Amino acid sequence: MGLKVELDNAANAWLLSEMWFGKMDGVRNAVLVTISEGVGTGVIANGQPVTGKSGMAGEFGHMVLDPAGPLCACGARGCWETFASSQAALRIYEARKKGKGVASIAELHALAEEGDKDAVATLTEQAKNIGRGLRMVTAALSPEVIFIAGDITIVWGIVGPIIEAEMKASMLAGTPPRLVPSQEGGLARLKGASALVLQRHSGKVREGDVVGKRVKVKRVKK
Repeated sequence: MGLKVELDNAANAWLLSEMWFGKMDGVRNAVLVTISEGVGTGVIANGQPVTGKSGMAGEFGHMVLDPAGPLCACGARGCWETFASSQAALRIYEARKKGKGVASIAELHALAEEGDKDAVATLTEQAKNIGRGLRMVTAALSPEVIFIAGDITIVWGIVGPIIEAEMKASMLAGTPPRLVPSQEGGLARLKGASALVLQRHSGKVREGDVVGKRVKVKRVKK
């Protein structure tokens, strides 16, 4: 199409997909948290994507929950990511099994769905850690909706109620945001990437542009 390549955080693209094509019916304040190898976050405030300097806004996965916790890839200890990610779940399970872990998060999920008590206990601990970390998100941004995306949504029937209970228990005040699993997987990322390019090259989303489930694109003259 003759357009330059654009690069952005997968969580930002995923949230933009929800904004343009998904479940944000008139919602103007939302957060999407991806739980996979790491923990990523995309933020929309007052109908606008929030990216910050160098696109680094919303890195809640690298906020410290426990300074004595596991070493994170960013160099700090005890980041939310080290307790809530798929890698964290694999580490927790291996510790429970005294060194006899599993090769992938998909295998862990399969064991949990088959009723393996250690796998279920592992996902329960991971879910509680996700819910506790959402306190930072709700306290900082007070969104109307929090989307959860990534590997964890595959076992939402097991973890969803636990995450929601932990989030509600840690609210500072008021009612908690809606918690919604985003289950389109790679398709949502692809849609978000498309929306990202269209937004940057054909126009931009402005205040008041979110109408129902559609977003008007206003063209900008070059």
